[in-house]
Amino acid sequence: MNSKLFRGSLDTIIIKLLSENEAMYGYEITQKVKEMTEEQFKITEGALYPALHRLEAKGLLDTETKHIGNRYRKYYKLTEKGEKEVSTMLSDMAQFIQGLQLVFKTQPIKS
Repeated sequence: MNSKLFRGSLDTIIIKLLSENEAMYGYEITQKVKEMTEEQFKITEGALYPALHRLEAKGLLDTETKHIGNRYRKYYKLTEKGEKEVSTMLSDMAQFIQGLQLVFKTQPIKS
């Protein structure tokens, strides 16, 4: 998997997961993506946290720190603005994938 291609989709993946779950912490997000993709996609901390901070800066995510056992966890959840952006981001991604399928369907992929 080309990490540059994956990184370009990361914001949409995070938004999609958070739209289906009330709140998630970073490690939980990485594990959920790994599980859902049968380990084809593995999000590194170096990619995840900048994406989370970027989405938070755009006003799409909010955070809440909870004390769990003897540690603190930072949970991310969609803001009202983030909730409104979900369908747009997913629609944009679907159109992008559809366009890619058209391109690659007409030309054989050489490896």
